[in-house]
Amino acid sequence: MTETASRLPELSYFFPAHNEEANVRGLVDEALLTLPGLATTFEIVIVDDGSRDDTPRIADELAGAHPEVRAVHHPTNLGYGAALRSGFAAARFANIAFTDGDRQFKVADLGLLIDRLGEGTVDAVVGYRIRRADPLARTVYARLYRLANRIFFGLTVRDVDCACKLFRRAALEGVNVESGGAFLSAELLIKLRARGRRLAEVGVPHYPRIAGSPTGAKPAVVLRAVRDFWLLRLRLWAAPSPALRRGRPILGGDPEAS
Repeated sequence: MTETASRLPELSYFFPAHNEEANVRGLVDEALLTLPGLATTFEIVIVDDGSRDDTPRIADELAGAHPEVRAVHHPTNLGYGAALRSGFAAARFANIAFTDGDRQFKVADLGLLIDRLGEGTVDAVVGYRIRRADPLARTVYARLYRLANRIFFGLTVRDVDCACKLFRRAALEGVNVESGGAFLSAELLIKLRARGRRLAEVGVPHYPRIAGSPTGAKPAVVLRAVRDFWLLRLRLWAAPSPALRRGRPILGGDPEAS
């Protein structure tokens, strides 16, 4: 069990999983061992994004075996942003955190974010990878993406897509997001900042993927993110207030999940 300086009263922790049969059981076991040291009451939500391997069966088996675990299923692969949206929609507690299902982050390192949130001056804590354990091509793409978000949106977060984030639920109330793809994380942070929410950043370790295959660098994923990026930027130039209201509530239901 991991202890942290600031222990939350309650925490919803979720992770997206697409064809992660080799990782999902180990990640849930890790979370069950770690989260009691981070929160008095917690839940674990597995978001199966239309996996075609054994991920759905394993997720349901884990949910049946542990009362703290629930599984949300997409009937088809809807994309990373849609998986995040389903995780937020399923979360029931006052604080919401997520990592990815590939185990490139340790659940225990959420304690670093919780400690920062516990200082009481911020609404969300965004992790940044101290040293990325990714191929060079993905690292270069990430740096260009960060620069584009800084130039066109003024978003100074150093690692926009780091899949280690923690939010106060109250800060997410009333925030709408439109993207269903990889741009969702950036869109959410842009809109939180536009509403005056206070963001902090904390460095977290990043570990090599030891099982499964990444999908984030696929051309279709990248093109969708580019499209969503420019749609938001153009709409903000044309009519800022309506652009910030577009989309569905990040805490709203997802009719495509079951």
